[in-house]
This record gives sequence, C-alpha cells and structure tokens, in this order.
Amino acid sequence: MLLDNLLFLQNLPFEDVGFVSALAALALGLLVLVLVFSVIIYVYISLAYFAIAKKARLSSPGLAWIPFIGPLILAYQASKMHWWPWLLLIGYMIPFVGIFTGLVFGVFTIIWHWKMFEAVRKPGWWAILMLIPIVNFVMLGVAAWSKK
Repeated sequence: MLLDNLLFLQNLPFEDVGFVSALAALALGLLVLVLVFSVIIYVYISLAYFAIAKKARLSSPGLAWIPFIGPLILAYQASKMHWWPWLLLIGYMIPFVGIFTGLVFGVFTIIWHWKMFEAVRKPGWWAILMLIPIVNFVMLGVAAWSKK
C-alpha cells in the first residue's frame, strides 16, 4: 500500500528521488522554524502587554495571553474609550458601511494604542510607530519594561 502511494514519484521529471525527499525535508524544516518563531513572537507580545496592563493598573492583565484579541482588549481598556467599539459593531450591521469598518477598526486600534501609551506615561505618537514592522516590537518593549 505504501509503495503504491509512492508511485507518483516515478512520473516526476527528477531521476533522483532523493532530491524530492530533500525538498520535502526543507519544507518541513521551514515550517517548524516558522512555527517556533511565531511562538516566540506570541510570548514576547503577551509578556509586553501583560507588563503594560500592570503599569496601567488594569484589573485583568492576564487578558494579554488571549491569542490575537487579548492585546487589543487591553489597549481598549487602557484607552477608557468604552463606547467606540459599539459604533464599530453598528457599522458592521449597516449594509455597504461594513466594507469600511476594517479601515475604521485600524484607526480605532491606533487611537487605543495612543491612549494606552499615554496611560503608561509614554508619548502617544508611539502608536503611529507601531505601524512599522520590527519597530512595533521595540516600542512595546520600551513601554512595558522601561523605568520612567
């Protein structure tokens, strides 16, 4: 049965099956590398938002560990702009307006981060720097673990 499943390798233009095996091993190795790198980034971001939430004296800093939405929840709580997400949800319900809610959500995210940075006594304009890859990790780290 296993031999029958491998017969498709005979139709490949490569005479050496070792090349295909090496290519598959390379793809698997890259997949593992991306997975490990993603976990490292997730842990760093969660730790940074956890520290920021503690600095801002939020009641539940553990929300930082919720994948994807935890940091946004903490930025939203630190911003103290509790009615804005309701406008966003209403925008999703209105036909043809829902198309623009992704852009609006991006603007809200910048505003929430602006207010979050101000809550931990950092310049609010750092939220604009959060749009730049790699720089956003540095800004989070400085906001989370700097002494001032």
